[in-house]
Amino acid sequence: MNLRTEGQILTRPQRLAWLRLIRTDNVGPNTFRQLLNRYGSAETALEQLHGLVRRSGTASPPRVPSLAEAEDEVAAIEKRGARLVASGEPGYPPLLRHISDAPPLLIMTGGENLSWKFTIGIVGARNASAAGRKLAGMLARDLGDEGYTVVSGLARGIDTAAHAASLRTGTVAVLAGGLDHLYPSENIPLAEAIVANGGALITEMPMGWEPRARDFPRRNRLVSGLSLGVLVVEAAKRSGSLITARMALEQNREVFAVPGSPLDPRAEGGNHLIQQGAHLVTGAADIIEALATAIPTRRRAFEPEWEPELDLAAAPPSEDDRGRLLQALSVTPVAVDTLVVETGLSVSSVQTLLLELDLGGQVEWSGGQLVALRG
Repeated sequence: MNLRTEGQILTRPQRLAWLRLIRTDNVGPNTFRQLLNRYGSAETALEQLHGLVRRSGTASPPRVPSLAEAEDEVAAIEKRGARLVASGEPGYPPLLRHISDAPPLLIMTGGENLSWKFTIGIVGARNASAAGRKLAGMLARDLGDEGYTVVSGLARGIDTAAHAASLRTGTVAVLAGGLDHLYPSENIPLAEAIVANGGALITEMPMGWEPRARDFPRRNRLVSGLSLGVLVVEAAKRSGSLITARMALEQNREVFAVPGSPLDPRAEGGNHLIQQGAHLVTGAADIIEALATAIPTRRRAFEPEWEPELDLAAAPPSEDDRGRLLQALSVTPVAVDTLVVETGLSVSSVQTLLLELDLGGQVEWSGGQLVALRG
């Protein structure tokens, strides 16, 4: 089963192989997708990993979790009443499949009867004002009453207000850490209430994972990816909420913002978004009207044009080819099709070389379509 196959359920051996592959060092969602499209299965990709890394010039191979470790993680997930859902399976949120770096596996608890068709992300300041929390709660409640599932990040402030107001109609909390490391700890009762009322908790991180600062932007891309649009209620000009709004735009989602007083720093981000073209929101009707014509899947970023069916019988790239590619790379992200033009290499050669360098920890992806040398 590859990532383009929808509606099929992985067998247990396939699920364990997928889990081992995505938990392997230097294998993120983009690398996982390329490996499956190249080799057809996670089992075969696991067999080929060491050879790919060796050709990249990296001395030590990436650590691959053992089959026993994967079985232990699945057992820990099931012990908490959660489940492991693979991209393409019926339980995987459909909108999420259309982002370029969609997680191949999600850990989910609850939400079996949620509607994933009409979803709205609500994010904002952790140190939100009383008025901001009240407005976020009002909008979440009104949108829930109109059939929308509210998605947020379980953070303090606006996130908390949005989740609490939409418990009755269904809400989804996306976690930055493992399912057994909810953050902040003060929202553990809220997380339990979300599941008890038919909502869901979602994470791509393994059990036991304590969230770090860099995990929150990763979490934010899922908040926007799960949603038809993202609403920002109070946000400083440099904040995680604006990162979520930027990711929403990259994912072809709608962006909404509540205006605020120019004298309040917490309104600066939302006001800036409106100046840049975000929908100004004064009530739920503004969001419902805009989302009535939203088509977030009209651009399939998940299947970029530069990713063809590879000819595995073709001669592997040479060291000279590798040198030409490395010379064209820098710490500034560059599109893959630009690398093809600049190096004169075939698309297949560029993709193979990038895959080897990625597994060797020498390059990193940005937005699924840009690549750069690690700084």
